[in-house]
Amino acid sequence: MQPEVIRSLVPARMDRLPWTKFHWLIVVGLGVSWILDGIEIQIVSSMGGALQSIDSLHLTSGQVGATASWYLAGQVVGALVFGRLTDKLGRKKLFILTLAIYLIGSGLAGFAWNSWSLYLFRFIAGTGIGGEYAAINSAIDEIMPSKYRGRVDIAINGTYWGGAALGAVASLFLFNEDLIPAHWGWRLGFFIGPVLGLIIIFLRRHIPESPRWLLTHGRAAEAERTVDEIEAQVRSQGVELPPVDEGKALDIVEEVRLSYRQMARVFFGQYPSRSFLGFTMMATQAFLYNAIFFTVGLVLINFYDVPSDHTGYYFFPFALGNLIGPLVLGPLFDTIGRRKMICATYVGSGVLLFISAWMFSAGMLNATTQTAVWCAIFFFASAGASSAYLTVSEIFPLELRGQAISFFFAISQGTGGVIAPFLFGHLVGGADNPNPDRFPLTVGYIIGAVAMVFGGLVAWFFGVNAEGRALEDIADPLSKAAPPEKAPDVAVND
Repeated sequence: MQPEVIRSLVPARMDRLPWTKFHWLIVVGLGVSWILDGIEIQIVSSMGGALQSIDSLHLTSGQVGATASWYLAGQVVGALVFGRLTDKLGRKKLFILTLAIYLIGSGLAGFAWNSWSLYLFRFIAGTGIGGEYAAINSAIDEIMPSKYRGRVDIAINGTYWGGAALGAVASLFLFNEDLIPAHWGWRLGFFIGPVLGLIIIFLRRHIPESPRWLLTHGRAAEAERTVDEIEAQVRSQGVELPPVDEGKALDIVEEVRLSYRQMARVFFGQYPSRSFLGFTMMATQAFLYNAIFFTVGLVLINFYDVPSDHTGYYFFPFALGNLIGPLVLGPLFDTIGRRKMICATYVGSGVLLFISAWMFSAGMLNATTQTAVWCAIFFFASAGASSAYLTVSEIFPLELRGQAISFFFAISQGTGGVIAPFLFGHLVGGADNPNPDRFPLTVGYIIGAVAMVFGGLVAWFFGVNAEGRALEDIADPLSKAAPPEKAPDVAVND
């Protein structure tokens, strides 16, 4: 019996939409989560001095770095578990679940009594945010019109740094012992996320399920109704929508269920070069970011004698550089193109990091100039890192989009991400050393620079020109119906 074939214009209708209030709802509802994440992570990264204080948990530099590694390890587990669930159950259902887990874990961390309890609670928080990466990036790419997809995805991922800037300001108060005792400041920092997160949960209730996901999961009628409602909102704003070309219709058969073995065949059998591209981009940016971001405070304190409660002054401009990069460069990923911009941002940040490593080793930098150099590096690296999530989301079939993000995210974090904070925490050395050796950290910076240049070259040679193209044109859905077989020509004898 032949499977039923459903012909639908849902993807084409979504891509022909102009920018409207509906799309702002998506940006705010999903992007706010990254702002919240940035606030909390920045506060946590600024806790290095407070956590090492004898009045708090009295951790070593290595243990502070290990706290970040446990958080990232939780992201790996959460990405793998919830990435598969978002492909199976839908994008919207996972929004609430993953955010709730993240907020609960963050709140519990405020009650930590020793290093291992802190590791556990940070691990729980990490599982929630790991699931967020898969669900949110999948929804963004599937809902946004193709001509805006690149800049929106990159900008939303970049809003993390807006939260980090706010977190830097908050850290100036939380870790100022003249205002808040040392044993309370770091605990209050963990409670900010859960309080603000309650607002986000209610906001996300108004975001619809991805019509593309509904279409490929046996719910075509619901997908049509969802798009009808979106178009009705657009027309109510006085916008005229042009007719959709029937030639862009997509033929879909029944829902496809994938085993892990079948997924492996898709990744490494059908799309081996794209898999290599996705892993390389994710791993290299994860190593660079986690190595430097989680040790910024330690470097300022140990090498430049910045008081622990003053690191926020330096991190604020650093975060702004990371925020401005995606906002300024994001549109170029839709105009100049993916491959060119990914290569430029990765290689550019790698070259700048190599130069800064030489300057750091030579003692040419102080706290202010070191921060300025970081701002320049991450102006490019931030846009590049965001494009890594965009890339792995749009170059694989829709039915495993969430799992593609989670799979490559998990591998990259499990290699470069988890190792980097722990490694660089030890390269920084102890806080009790009045003359710390710069050579080990210089080598670490050089390794990060080489990694980013390599990632940029891989993107140049293996990248996909996905700008302005429908997701279904970049990678056929696995549930796409096969074209009817052409009848063979029949020879006619005179």
